[in-house]
Amino acid sequence: MNYQTPALRRALAADYAIGLMSAPARRRFEQLLLDDAALRAEVAQWQETLVSLTESLPEHPVPDRVWQGITARIEPQVLHVPEKRPFWNWLRVMAAVCSIVVLVFLGSLYNRDDARYTATLLTASAQPALKVEAHEDYLQVEPLTLAAVDADRSLELWAIPADGKPISLGVIPAGGKGKVELSEAQRGLIGQPIALAVSLEPKGGSPTGQPTGPVLYQGALAEL
Repeated sequence: MNYQTPALRRALAADYAIGLMSAPARRRFEQLLLDDAALRAEVAQWQETLVSLTESLPEHPVPDRVWQGITARIEPQVLHVPEKRPFWNWLRVMAAVCSIVVLVFLGSLYNRDDARYTATLLTASAQPALKVEAHEDYLQVEPLTLAAVDADRSLELWAIPADGKPISLGVIPAGGKGKVELSEAQRGLIGQPIALAVSLEPKGGSPTGQPTGPVLYQGALAEL
């Protein structure tokens, strides 16, 4: 494991400060702390943050039975406590809740790959055949009622801009389900007033850059 990765170091420091590490993991981490001043500083920063969460809380004496239970669990084990490591067991529940909130918030920041546009392509008889969702750099296609395609044929997806000249967006995966990656130029088409169409082409797509076979499905791309 590469302990020099910044993200891993932050995560380990947080787990250690909160108290979520198992005993073996805690001992390994404390060995790292002995020779890593930057990592000790990272742990101290997390500890200070956690302490600040409870500064306004009144102190309550800990019952003797609680200390007796802690002592019973510790003995005859040897405590591995690094120097200057303030930690209160009664903080663990609150710290764990705070860490969950932080993780949910960070997850929402990184969840940027939602679909922005969608289209349902129809057959000539107006039956839904293919669903297309446009993401930032790819299209997600889902079959609805696709007709069977011979092994030596492919379905190719086209964008039809306002000037009416088709621009290939790529070959649809076999079976009609999967991703169609978009180039930078193709991504520029998404968001413009375009229609989508699917034509039947030779295996691998049109050899001319324009549809050569019949158009099987089509529909407009709309913003979500």
